[in-house]
Parts: sequence; structure tokens; C-alpha cells
Amino acid sequence: MQTTTKGFTLIELLVTLAVAAIIATIAVPGFSELMRSNRAVTDVNKLVTALNYARSEAVRRGERVTLCPSSNGSSCAAGTDWVDGWIAFSDPDASGAPAADGSDLLRVWNGLAIGASLTGPANLGFQGQGTATAASRFDYTIDGQLGRLACINAVGRTQVRKGAASC
Repeated sequence: MQTTTKGFTLIELLVTLAVAAIIATIAVPGFSELMRSNRAVTDVNKLVTALNYARSEAVRRGERVTLCPSSNGSSCAAGTDWVDGWIAFSDPDASGAPAADGSDLLRVWNGLAIGASLTGPANLGFQGQGTATAASRFDYTIDGQLGRLACINAVGRTQVRKGAASC
């Protein structure tokens, strides 16, 4: 009578684990880069959405709408660091600051994830015709590497460039 055994030998198991370890070593760095790239796209799309929203609201209202960095969601922050979030507000008098009572506040965007950096102008306005008050650029970096560059021309059009150094 012949008996058959089912299962793996120790050598077969070790070879399988070695092959799995080699594949994982090759795949993990590529996966990390994919995750970083997807995060960059998501964060910059969030900014582009805000820019397009402010521009379309300016046209719809026929008056200036301004975007500025904000850490509290109700007033503009000093400086050019947008990583903590930003706000859009109606700005017909071109003061560059929302009303103290928040009556002209249109929308609030939360900050970006840890490891990301977003710098841009102190504020960016769009006139009632949809034109930008000034040509501007936003630099987005993630984990210290330049990821994306968002360029806004004087007409108000936004372009995103991957890894570019200038508009």
C-alpha cells in the first residue's frame, strides 16, 4: 500500500517565501512613488477647483472674488503659505480681506496632508470678467520634491505642470 502526503516541503516553502520577498522588494518603492504621485494630483486638483470656483463666482456675480490662504477658515493668513487651507470671499471693494462678520465668505477649503507644501501669492483675485488681478503661480511640493506647478495667467486661465520650474 502506497501512502501519499499532501503539503509542502520545507525547501519548497523557503523558495516560495524568497520569491515573494524579491517581488515585494521590487514593488514597494514603485508603489510608494505611485501613492506620492496620486496624492500630488489630488492636492493640486483641490487647488485648481478653488481657482476655477473663484473665477466662475466672479463672473456670475459680476464683481471681484478673492482667494487667500487661511488657517482658521474665516480670515486671511499673513504670508504665502497655503498648506493650512484657503478661503474664497466676495471682494467688491478690492480690500483683499473678508468682512469681520464673515458675511462675504463664499467657501472654505481645508489644508493639505502632512508632508505637502503649497506656496503662492498672498492672495489672488478674479475680476467680474473672469480675469485674474495678476499672473500668479503656486508651487506644490511633497516630501521635499517639486511635484506640481499651477500657473494662472492674467486672463485667469490655470495650467498645471508636472515637475516644472517655471510658468
